[in-house]
Amino acid sequence: MKLLDQDTTKDHQKQASTWFEDLRNQICGAFEKLEDDLSGTNSGQVPGRFERTSWHRNDDPENGGGVMSVMKGRVFEKVGVNISTVYGEFAPEFAKSMPGADKDPRFWASGISLVAHMHNPLVPAVHMNTRHIITTKDWFGGGGDLNAAHPNATDTADFHASYKAACDKHDAEYYPKYKKWCDEYFYIKHRNTARGEGGIFYDQLNSGNWEDDFAFTQDVGRAFLNIYPELVGRHMNEEWTAEQREELLYYRGYYAEFNLVYDRGTAFGLKTGGNVDAILMSLPPEAKWR
Repeated sequence: MKLLDQDTTKDHQKQASTWFEDLRNQICGAFEKLEDDLSGTNSGQVPGRFERTSWHRNDDPENGGGVMSVMKGRVFEKVGVNISTVYGEFAPEFAKSMPGADKDPRFWASGISLVAHMHNPLVPAVHMNTRHIITTKDWFGGGGDLNAAHPNATDTADFHASYKAACDKHDAEYYPKYKKWCDEYFYIKHRNTARGEGGIFYDQLNSGNWEDDFAFTQDVGRAFLNIYPELVGRHMNEEWTAEQREELLYYRGYYAEFNLVYDRGTAFGLKTGGNVDAILMSLPPEAKWR
């Protein structure tokens, strides 16, 4: 049984949580630069900046917590880049569904979670997260997927190419496997439609080499940082129509439905005493349903 106080485990916890914080800082810096660089619609407004709010799991510092970083700007209508490191014991009914927790309910989990909703309907929304979880087992998970109300074939191809390069660096089987997993996971069953243009999704990654799995998880974060700000920059100064904006709002309704009905990360956060505002940060600031 893996004990949470082992020296090796503590070192892994430190490396992982430090990386998620560093990636948060890099992403927030890149997004604030895009706010500064806007020259199209909304450019007369003040560039947005992230506001950070700390929280504790179950309002108790002894259970860990996290930091919400939320920006409502002139490019990003709403974007959250949240990090957390929480620990304690799973509730008995939830422990049954978590690998290794049926033997020992203690857990440790750290990660980064990001969702961006844009003013301009020609700029794709996006989701990205990576995490490290330790029970009596330990593993990495995460990925990223593009969510465009008005898909652009070049954007979609470049987004996938960035993740494919990250995957191929580690294992030629990763990209086709994790792309398929993403397509199947981010599917709105009651709408019989995909949530977006896909990307990659992986979970319970434990190859037996922690360093390799951590390096892959870092490269997944870098792949997002390398491509998504570029996609935003391509389109954020383009003009859009009222009709395109209206379609964006209906598309966001589908996005919200998935997160509330199917998303495992939402369920994990709510069932482990996470901060409700941070967990529901992924919901769009405005949406419509027909």
